[in-house]
Amino acid sequence: MGLKEQITEDMKAAMRAKEAAKLGTIRLITAAMKQKEVDERVELDDAMVLAIIDKMVKQRKDSISQFEAGGRQDLADIEKAELAILTTYMPAGLSEDEIKAEVQAAVAATGAGGPQDMGKVMGVLKPKLAGRADMTAVSALVKAALTKA
Repeated sequence: MGLKEQITEDMKAAMRAKEAAKLGTIRLITAAMKQKEVDERVELDDAMVLAIIDKMVKQRKDSISQFEAGGRQDLADIEKAELAILTTYMPAGLSEDEIKAEVQAAVAATGAGGPQDMGKVMGVLKPKLAGRADMTAVSALVKAALTKA
């Protein structure tokens, strides 16, 4: 079963169980998926669905920090609940050691010699690590690896 089908099944289960918070979050995911399909006239595969969910996760994290900075813990708690549901659809994250190993392998594979080759290395890493690692942290590791090289 693909990720898209799993989300649909989870939505049905949430309706039956009358889990309003989970149902609302899943409906946000399905709305974003349908929007992407209509806008780009494509059938979404698992990678595209993961990209949508990853974007929603980033939005929730940003919202949580903004709400907490503004003293709105009530709204931050709602975002945290949505974030918890969204992360259940993301693949297991990689440890920092695994990410470093991937960065080293990508640097070696591309033959990158300095910071000017960062785009090449990130181009190799992005499809491998998308949804499994914070790409901002990966970018920082790549930059550190290339400045040492």
